Amino acid sequence: MVSLATNLVKSLKRLGCEKVFGIPGKPIAPLLIEMEKQDVRFVLARHECGAGYMATGYALQNKTLGVALGTSGPGGTNMLTAAGQAKAFNAPVLFITGHPPLRDSGKAVGQDSSQFGTDLVELFKPLTLFSARIDDATLLEGYLQHALQKALTGSKGPVHLSIPLDVLGTDLPVFQFPNWEITDEVVSANLERVASSLQGAKRPVVLVGKGLHSAKAYQELQQFVEAWQIPIMTTPGGKGSFPTKHPLSLGSFGLGGTAAADAYLREGVDVMVVIGTRLSDMSTAGLTPESYPNQIIQFDQDPTFVGKTIEVDTLFVKGDAKGNLAELNSRYSKTDRNRLDLSPYWLEENQQCKAMARQASNHARLSTASAMIKLRNCLPDQTIVYGDDGSHTFYGIKYFDTIHPGTFFFDDVFGAMGHGLGLSIGAALAEPEAPVVCFVGDGCLMMHGMELSAAVDQQANMTFVVFNNGMLDMVDKGMKHGLGQAVGTQYRHGIHAAQFGESLGVTSVRCESIDEIEHAIAASLAHSGPYLIELLTLKDEVPPTMKRAKF
Repeated sequence: MVSLATNLVKSLKRLGCEKVFGIPGKPIAPLLIEMEKQDVRFVLARHECGAGYMATGYALQNKTLGVALGTSGPGGTNMLTAAGQAKAFNAPVLFITGHPPLRDSGKAVGQDSSQFGTDLVELFKPLTLFSARIDDATLLEGYLQHALQKALTGSKGPVHLSIPLDVLGTDLPVFQFPNWEITDEVVSANLERVASSLQGAKRPVVLVGKGLHSAKAYQELQQFVEAWQIPIMTTPGGKGSFPTKHPLSLGSFGLGGTAAADAYLREGVDVMVVIGTRLSDMSTAGLTPESYPNQIIQFDQDPTFVGKTIEVDTLFVKGDAKGNLAELNSRYSKTDRNRLDLSPYWLEENQQCKAMARQASNHARLSTASAMIKLRNCLPDQTIVYGDDGSHTFYGIKYFDTIHPGTFFFDDVFGAMGHGLGLSIGAALAEPEAPVVCFVGDGCLMMHGMELSAAVDQQANMTFVVFNNGMLDMVDKGMKHGLGQAVGTQYRHGIHAAQFGESLGVTSVRCESIDEIEHAIAASLAHSGPYLIELLTLKDEVPPTMKRAKF
């Protein structure tokens, strides 16, 4: 017989989870002691939300379960935003919250998480795939197995378990789950219709979203578009799923989209193959009814948003994109479509990039666009980028080329400011030998910047690139564009990010010229541990986010 805490930690360790992220508290103390005994490393965050973000980055990069641990009451509520962000990424994260002893239920108890206080089980339900409290130790095996199956199979995503303090210490027989891994993905019955539509298409296009990252279908996607000779563009969240300079690439579409993608769509499309995107307003910004395709073929796990954004005939292909694309590649004959030459569509975009590079030294501050081009030239091809929410990352979507698929991550649905900091730290701890970079704005840094201190404690080998123009840039420019003026978007006294980083123990440098970026990147790559590069960027540069409908 061993305690529930012992059984729980053993189960997590068997799944390859070697690090747990969180903030300690009395109700979860037995778990921390047990993790120490079983050599599972506890990563002390500076805020429970940051812990949830780190667990999300760890799960995405390590391709296994992430675990975030918080105490009862406010410890749990602080993780709710992180749960919403994990759900947007389809990241398998187990959120564990503590709870006062069951014997005190109904009494006035500090940090109560029950229906008499802050009902964490109910609060987590809309943000997770499963949320429950373990009131009886004998329920652990069944509840935990159900939670893990929800997190790790199918569409994947976060789950939540609340465990009272007295239940944590209850003894149980040692258990081990049977092998429940799902290996046979269901293949859609519509693939023959997909092949038929593509055979007859004259001007098709593929639009890929963030779901392609979740499916890890990079190879299958490339085989598909090459075999059928179909141009491909990515949504903001799909950035990083396909090489930007591939002969069939049109770059990104929507916010941060390229002139190449716009030019191709203006000439008309008959079939649009949509893979792993809900077609949100950020993904379809700039797509007018005049440019709508005649038909959409939509690959997705979830039918909720199918046929709702672009109201044209839609063929739904349900299931895992990797499995369905692999089956399509193997079963159906390819067209005899000639090899495409998309270079004419890139002329305007390439001219814009060259103009940005020439203008790089004409201002007292840095152009964010030219800085992104410079960063791409300086960073290794295999650099893994986590973009935080804001205009700075939309510059990256437009100007920071993807060399290798699976090396750029951004959320264009939930978009919590500051989440990129935690995700990148978690990713760096999951893969310490990989070059990991976080693109973050000054606004995002001020929301969750204290997690830099956690990166120092853990010696996370990564680089924070802070784009600082003293304002909430995307909102500022959006209000000016839509309303003619911006209110409450600029800081009277902003942040000196390099000094802030140094105060927390991060080696930091401030760059005011384009040439300084190259030296700073070289220094960061040679450095062991976290490194911060602050870029002082233009205040009046218009970001590539103006395609959305006005206010």
